[in-house]
Amino acid sequence: MMERTKEIRTRVELKEHGLENVHSTDFPGSYEGYDDTWSQEKFEKNFRIEIGRSTAEDLEFDMIGIDAAIANAFRRILLAEVPTMAIEKVHIYNNTSIIQDEVLAHRLGLIPIKADPRLFEYKQDADSEPTEEDTIQFELKVKCTRNPHVKDATDPDELYKDHKVTTKHLKWIPIGNQAQIFKEGDIRPVHDDILIAKLRPGQELDLKLFCVKGIGQDHAKFSPVATASYRLLPDITLLKPITGELAVKLQRCFSPGVIEIDTVDGEQKARVAHPRKDTCSREVFRHDDLKDLVKLTRVRDHFIFSVESTGILPPEVLVSQAIQVLMAKCRDVIRELDDKTV
Repeated sequence: MMERTKEIRTRVELKEHGLENVHSTDFPGSYEGYDDTWSQEKFEKNFRIEIGRSTAEDLEFDMIGIDAAIANAFRRILLAEVPTMAIEKVHIYNNTSIIQDEVLAHRLGLIPIKADPRLFEYKQDADSEPTEEDTIQFELKVKCTRNPHVKDATDPDELYKDHKVTTKHLKWIPIGNQAQIFKEGDIRPVHDDILIAKLRPGQELDLKLFCVKGIGQDHAKFSPVATASYRLLPDITLLKPITGELAVKLQRCFSPGVIEIDTVDGEQKARVAHPRKDTCSREVFRHDDLKDLVKLTRVRDHFIFSVESTGILPPEVLVSQAIQVLMAKCRDVIRELDDKTV
């Protein structure tokens, strides 16, 4: 009985046609014999973060010992409340391309801008004049011309000059003392090859663009991550030894690397090698000769996070910023509760 209770408290079970134990039950009074009262000491003892993979663009780490509500709050903060700089206003002096002004402005707004938002302030008034503290300015002036040295070609890349307007054409125009604070290359589009528009001879663009600080909650263009997601750590148990051709069949039911086959005394035997690689497809439940031999669960308090940055800030910085936002929210709640009790 105690073993079953422990399993309910710590595992989400995947069945053939549904899930079991999906609700959090680790609060006082749920189970006899378990002290589920929350304490900071117990949380600090159980909570840990383990870095799995870290590159310049993406980060995978395990967050262990927390409730799903906290994990999801952390994910939502990454998506919607970590600030970035993005193009907010576009002054169009000339646009003779086939793209309408509003469509062009929308495309420009979605370009990720390489600028550290921590060095800028939020713009207090949308109609106020831009300053070096709250605005970044770019200029886009491109005119398509015909290449006079080419006559018989059909390839637009050979026939025309500047017919593809990309982010490499954006020129940063320092405001105030920004030229002294930032060096060349500090402020730019994240990628130089993002296509903005296509032109033909005689068509041109003459624009000024203004970037401000914002959060994804206001508009998706301010979101600092391409994706921020998590999944529970898979846990696979073989209820009985699985050997021979059945072992090979079992291996095919899972993602590559999850199940490995060892040869023991000349007989093939299945073994769970890397449950972390499992996508929990539940393919094994389609086979009558296998579905009663395997138990699929997920560890309730073990979250595998995947954070992919848009390139504005490194993913480890985004995670750190999200933690600071969450801490600030907690402080606000504590202050509100203290004010209510006074």
